[in-house]
Amino acid sequence: MGLFTGLLLLPLAPLRGTIWLAEKLAAYAEAELNDEQAVRRLLLEAERALETGEIDGAEYDAIEDELLDRLDAIREGAAEVSI
Repeated sequence: MGLFTGLLLLPLAPLRGTIWLAEKLAAYAEAELNDEQAVRRLLLEAERALETGEIDGAEYDAIEDELLDRLDAIREGAAEVSI
């Protein structure tokens, strides 16, 4: 990038930095969403919340169903990749 182009694009630097940061955060969130260990950790946290009375059985069942569905999707995706 030349000096002239750099000077012209300088006002856009904060926007470019924001876009870069948003892309990095999206990639991190996607990795966390598809991480089997993260889902297992969330299941354990939900179980602890149930045991301590922070949530009731119905809330736990809903959370557990959602997390088990995510876990199945992760495992199916991993099986498709390995085939």
